[in-house]
Amino acid sequence: MSTADRLPRLLALVPYLMSHPGAQVPEVARLFGLTEKQLVDDLQLVWMCGLPGHTPGDLIDVSWDGGEILIDNADTIARPLRLGIDEASALLVALRMLAELPEFAEGDALARVIAKLERAAGEGAAAVSTQVAFELDAAPDATTTVRQALREGRRLSLRYYVPGRDEITPREVDPTRLVMVDGRSYLEGWCYRADGMRLFRLDRIIGVEMLEVTASPPAEAEPIDVTDGVFRPSPSDELVELELTPVGRWVAEYYPCEEVTELGEGRLRVTLRARDQGWLVRLALRLGDSGRVVSPVSLADRVREAASAALARYESCA
Repeated sequence: MSTADRLPRLLALVPYLMSHPGAQVPEVARLFGLTEKQLVDDLQLVWMCGLPGHTPGDLIDVSWDGGEILIDNADTIARPLRLGIDEASALLVALRMLAELPEFAEGDALARVIAKLERAAGEGAAAVSTQVAFELDAAPDATTTVRQALREGRRLSLRYYVPGRDEITPREVDPTRLVMVDGRSYLEGWCYRADGMRLFRLDRIIGVEMLEVTASPPAEAEPIDVTDGVFRPSPSDELVELELTPVGRWVAEYYPCEEVTELGEGRLRVTLRARDQGWLVRLALRLGDSGRVVSPVSLADRVREAASAALARYESCA
């Protein structure tokens, strides 16, 4: 758990404990989404915090003997911090983005939440967030057709662009929902071509038609977990090793890695899995001198060939 994740939680934990004297460790851990050990680690850290001086009278007093949490001498942070303009703006932008999804088209609960947050955040945050416009990116009429198919429970026929293979493939899909991940809109559904649940980016749908067939996903069709992003490597995917300079470290945060090793001076060696080498070639070219392919050798060769071809095109235009 990083400090950036832990500090906001501690600033919320102390006011909660101050207003709920005698709260039980299991109950508080469940409320904050922690294990009991993680909560106790937080309490041990709180016990060493306080005002300058660092004498017993300056530090927060907390105990959890018998599972009952008691906290004292924490009046200076007894109330939660107010959201800053940047925090409130980010939250309002996210809520307005949710409001564009079909799941929230009915009812006014989300609109009421936005209105309350605007009042609490003040004019500054509300003014910033209202300057951001949202639009679901998709082929013409794709969003309308997809939403209608979801409402009526009908199967869809898609022409879908696959960038990794640079081809357009026909698909028949029983739609289950629309989701938004990392600012992109996706159709989730059972794909009969892949014989499994798949996500389809709306802006890669070249054409869509609603069929006169009732959507009936098989019993094993379950929603795809997109909590950590869309990309889900398989154990059968090729294992790739990259070395990254400090400028290229973002790869370890952006893509799921099986292993990350510090090499010193800010450099990293990462191991990840790739379904096809095409996107890795593009990633390596994007990295430039901030990363290099260590293995497999075949991928390193493809990157060199692609880079040489690109340079040759530049030279021919000079």
